[in-house]
Amino acid sequence: MEESSSVRAHPGPHPEGRSTQWRNWTGFWFLGLCNNFAYVVMLSAAHDILKKQESENATASVSFTLNADVHGGNKTNSSRYDCNPVSTAAVLLADILPTLVIKLSAPFVVHKVPYGIRVLFCVAMAALSFLLVSFSSSVWMSILGVIFASISSGLGELSFLSLTVYFSRDVLGGWGSGTGGAGVAGALLYSGLTQMGLSPRVTLLIMLLVPLAMLISYFVLLVPPDSLPQWKIREMQNAAVDAEDRQRLMDGSEEEEQDKPPHEVRGQTTEPLCFTEKLQIIRGLLRFVLPLCLVYYAEYFINQGLMELLYFPSFFLSHAEQYRWYQTLYQVGVLVSRSSLCCMKIRKLWALALLQVLNAVILLLAVRFQFLPSAWVVFIIILYEGLLGGAAYVNTFYFISVETEDRHREFAMAAASVGDSLGIALSGLCAFPVHSYFCSL
Repeated sequence: MEESSSVRAHPGPHPEGRSTQWRNWTGFWFLGLCNNFAYVVMLSAAHDILKKQESENATASVSFTLNADVHGGNKTNSSRYDCNPVSTAAVLLADILPTLVIKLSAPFVVHKVPYGIRVLFCVAMAALSFLLVSFSSSVWMSILGVIFASISSGLGELSFLSLTVYFSRDVLGGWGSGTGGAGVAGALLYSGLTQMGLSPRVTLLIMLLVPLAMLISYFVLLVPPDSLPQWKIREMQNAAVDAEDRQRLMDGSEEEEQDKPPHEVRGQTTEPLCFTEKLQIIRGLLRFVLPLCLVYYAEYFINQGLMELLYFPSFFLSHAEQYRWYQTLYQVGVLVSRSSLCCMKIRKLWALALLQVLNAVILLLAVRFQFLPSAWVVFIIILYEGLLGGAAYVNTFYFISVETEDRHREFAMAAASVGDSLGIALSGLCAFPVHSYFCSL
């Protein structure tokens, strides 16, 4: 990875004009929003659908009722933390593990599948997730719906991050802002529609518009370059690229490459990457992936291990309302920081990771010793937590895009996407014993 060579490879903004740049930025914003939308709303929707199944199989459905139990409080426990019978980390693991499996394996083989086919598959998985959960008549159907949402989100994230290498780098800001907005928009839209009196089933069916919006964003809104392998297999296109390179050398016109817009040179390769090369790229990515993993480990350790235990009985908000505001402020922080790439860029990724770990330590001690005076202090810390997490995500992929060689960039963007999911999965595993310990006090 050489910063100087990669910077020279991107000579500046698109010559097509600001209308094309705006369409592409907006297209990636909607792709980010739609990609994470089903993932965000699926578990709370699954709870509402599963309520009618509790009498048939209460044990199997307990993991899907966790979030609502937190919101409504748990009147049957005697712990000073007002604990749920099972940690909300159980929900986290059910939602993140399929995504993690895809991100660990897909970067090595997904290049054989053109982007258009990948998008159609993600849209189909998202639509199936809404349909399965809305019409579920058993626990396994709802679980399958959550799995489909996770598959759609995981494959979509690594595919769309790879897709950014064919466009000007500012689309990363659109993608990051869209993914940040998915949390706020998903929660507000689902809650708003159900508050208006619509049933959860009807609400989920209305949300089938989200996969449709993803289709429109990709196939209509984006202005793809000719180099994008939308329907053809990559190896077929490489042959054409090789022939063009040889012809430019014969004509002595290789210098014209520097005058081409970024989308005509980004993402092109002279030959497919071999397995050894991919492993070398992954080793070079560790300086980006490890800080991102640590940020999300600490972040979701707070969200799923500690947040439900940060309860202030004398505060004017109930336990349900306190938890709801924690989640809302976290999503707002993520949205703001993931939208900040156009204003500021943070290269010190390890500093963001250490600050997030410090947040987790402070809140862990606060849960144990209960020294924080009010939920207002927690509100500020949680908002700050979201700002750190969103900044780490969007800056990680920006600097991977800047500092990675052209030939490696597409694979690198996909492979690095495993960082946040790995951290989230590890935090879910660690949150179980922490929850059990505090609830036993």
